[in-house]
Amino acid sequence: MIRMLGADEYGMKKYVMCFLKTGPNKSLSADSVNKIVKLHLKNIVRLASQGKLIVAGPFTDGTELEGIFLFNVATVEEAKKLTDTDPGVQAGIFSVELHPWYGSAAIMQVPVIHKKIQKKDF
Repeated sequence: MIRMLGADEYGMKKYVMCFLKTGPNKSLSADSVNKIVKLHLKNIVRLASQGKLIVAGPFTDGTELEGIFLFNVATVEEAKKLTDTDPGVQAGIFSVELHPWYGSAAIMQVPVIHKKIQKKDF
C-alpha cells in the first residue's frame, strides 16, 4: 500500500499545489463564462481519472482566490502543462500560481473515497 501511494519513509510525497485566481479576461458574458466553467469541470474529471489531479475545489469567500488543484506530479513544469489544458485558464477567466508541495501520501486515497460517496457527476 505504501509503495502504491508513492510514500517516502515519512509517509509523505511530492505534489504541486495550484492556486486558481481570477484571470485577466473580465469581458466575457455570463453565458460564455458558464459554458467555459462546464468545460473546466469536465477537464477536472478528465485529469482526476488519469490520476494527475488528486484534489480540486473552489474557495467560497468571494476573493480573487477562486480554487485549488493538487496535482500528483513532482514538478511545477508538469503541473503547468496540465493547467494549460484547462478551458478556464485558456480563456483567461482563471490565472494560476503553482508551488511544489510536500504532504501526506494518504491524500492519494481521496479520489477513491470520493467515488464511494459521490451521488452526482458534474
